[in-house]
Amino acid sequence: MNVLIIFCLFFALSCLIETGTTTAGRDGVYIVYMGAGKGYLENYYVQLLSSVSKGKKNAILRSYRHGFSGFAARLSEAEAQSIAQRPGVASVFPDPVFQLHTTRSWEFLKYQTDVKIDSNPTSDSSTSSNGSDTIIGVIDTGIWPESESFSDKDMGPIPSRWKGTCVKGYSFNQSNCNRKLIGARFYESQDDEDDEIYQTPRDMIGHGTHVAATAAGAVVSRASYYGLAEGAAKGGSPGSRIAVYRVCSENGCQGSSILAAFDDAIADGVDVLSISLGPPSLFAPDLNKDPIAIGAFHAVENGITVVCSGGNDGPTSGTVVNAAPWILTVAATTIDRDFESDVLLGGNKAIKGEGINFANIGKSPVHPLIYGKSAKNPDSGEEEARKCQPGSMDEEKIKGKIVLCDNEGGEYSDAKKEEVQSLGGIGLILVDDKSRAVASTYKEFPMTVISSKDAAEILSYINSTENPVATILPTTVVTNYKPAPAVAYFSARGPSITRNILKPDIAAPGVDIIAAWMGNDTEETVKGKEPPLFNVLSGTSMACPHVSGIAAAVKSQNPTLSPSAIKSAIMTTASQTNNVKASITTDSGAIATAYDYGAGEISTTGPLQPGLVYETTTVDYLNFLCYYGYDTSTIKVISATLPEGFTCPKESSSDLISNINYPSIAVFNLPANQIRNVSRTLTNVGGDGDTSYTAVLSVPYGLEVAVGPKELKFTKNGQKLSYQVYFKAFSTLEDVFGAITWTNGKFKVRTPFVVSSRSSKK
Repeated sequence: MNVLIIFCLFFALSCLIETGTTTAGRDGVYIVYMGAGKGYLENYYVQLLSSVSKGKKNAILRSYRHGFSGFAARLSEAEAQSIAQRPGVASVFPDPVFQLHTTRSWEFLKYQTDVKIDSNPTSDSSTSSNGSDTIIGVIDTGIWPESESFSDKDMGPIPSRWKGTCVKGYSFNQSNCNRKLIGARFYESQDDEDDEIYQTPRDMIGHGTHVAATAAGAVVSRASYYGLAEGAAKGGSPGSRIAVYRVCSENGCQGSSILAAFDDAIADGVDVLSISLGPPSLFAPDLNKDPIAIGAFHAVENGITVVCSGGNDGPTSGTVVNAAPWILTVAATTIDRDFESDVLLGGNKAIKGEGINFANIGKSPVHPLIYGKSAKNPDSGEEEARKCQPGSMDEEKIKGKIVLCDNEGGEYSDAKKEEVQSLGGIGLILVDDKSRAVASTYKEFPMTVISSKDAAEILSYINSTENPVATILPTTVVTNYKPAPAVAYFSARGPSITRNILKPDIAAPGVDIIAAWMGNDTEETVKGKEPPLFNVLSGTSMACPHVSGIAAAVKSQNPTLSPSAIKSAIMTTASQTNNVKASITTDSGAIATAYDYGAGEISTTGPLQPGLVYETTTVDYLNFLCYYGYDTSTIKVISATLPEGFTCPKESSSDLISNINYPSIAVFNLPANQIRNVSRTLTNVGGDGDTSYTAVLSVPYGLEVAVGPKELKFTKNGQKLSYQVYFKAFSTLEDVFGAITWTNGKFKVRTPFVVSSRSSKK
């Protein structure tokens, strides 16, 4: 988790810097996006560039020609503006830098209320294992190919349709690929040109390795993090092949590299793309200036399911990113495993804490305990000292003691740890209600995180005892933890900037996930041990590949399903209950809504037989662009599959976005006592031909909802039937949530909805 936080903070800053440095007198890197235009040659891009600037050599840094057209080049702001006016150019924008959105999780999803770790698996009996014909592309930080998670043992030949390659780079040869890892590419950015360790598909950060293993890692028995949480580690589709596209380094994830990865992945022939990165929510670009939205649009046009993390800027509302309707956007939840590191006070009173440490300061509470505020320097304020901020505490008062520190407002906890250590403190108890549910790693240092409620008890003990003492116990793993899942505090929340599309779409495990790690990470190494082969991370980064693996499993069993049908199968079969058979909650204990977890917690088996699916067609997406504000001429440049004679409706409005055939429904701008009609079309994929589905409604207070017809009578597989939903608000509504479930007794197809009187424009 600490690694994840470091990169998120760094990349957020990078994004701010990168998008704000280009001025009229100074060249910067711009992306020139030319939509689906086919047949453009490199020479045409050179001519286009020459038409606005004479004498520039080697200005073009990268070109796109497989799934879409365009190039990245060094331009001045004036040159960029001039090119943007040329025919055939959809948009021109500064090259952004995005951030990473940093195993038992599969067993938890499969069994929910009866979780068992398979410590000695002989084979994988899960229905998700038979995916050797599917290929998952991972756009991330690369891969550590030697990990056992990427073994090709017992795998058959590489699918003949695969067109990709393994690119040689620093400490990476073609022989590092096999029948499991079938493709590996890397993309240099201008910031990495002088650093050879990033001129390779090899993962030098760890994030991409972890993500790839979570999506499609082979079964590895006795996997653990230094003995903690030992069990079988496996991906969501262990039989799937993996292709990696390294676009990130310590300098961030360059937008031009992300687009190049999409372009290559489309040509290579992947089935699913897993993308655990994105912009900070405060600086999320518009769709026509967002490399992920642009690349994903063309990937989906080419039959590829694109799964993206929703971001880690929660729990603030309106923070979800990667929210284009053609993307499957993922939120993060907890699982039923807890890494517990307790505090033992004098008198052997135990306080539950959270964290991963391998400390050895004894099980008896004999170490002096002090509150940071009580150790303040004469020149510091109590506020700074209670938070253990650098320079705020007296070394003589801290030395040899366990220190209680407050943490508020998302402060970086490692800075407090380093401060206490530098002053000679022997342990740290951090008070943080939000991060209490997420285990950070502290290696040998005795550190744990407690709730504010428990902190009050510790403070009472300190204040009432002449010589307070304590110890911090090394981490133990608690299984069958309840309630779970719960929506993680950091998971970004809806509504999205496009309010009439309900985002996120789905939730999956993203807290304390164990998966493969790079094998040379000495920074993560516990003293006296070898570098870990597996690591524990949290983030929507970890939730995303859970969904990617299941999408690959669905594709394997249902090869004719489109990306939108796969998305529908995943969403309409999701669960809204936890392992105590109650409604899933957020980290605060409040009942979760669709803004927290989309359609709910993903199921491993339900999507394989969804019964009915919503097909979101190319025309739906094109109409979405019209309703969003793009004109017909721009859309003709963007799309390769534009139906003949397509034009935007004369009365385009963002309110009409509610009518695209999406697996959820969002209706905004609904005044009191007015009615809004929304239509949807379902396709029968249940395989049982003649069948009837009836509608069951879950309606919130203050809203009237009706469905017509109330029964859908299918006579054959593949048949499409439509229905209308009528929404009427009795009064002005804040956002309210409900669901429509179609059932034939065998299948349940649930469609969540949100209705609001608020404007549909953010």
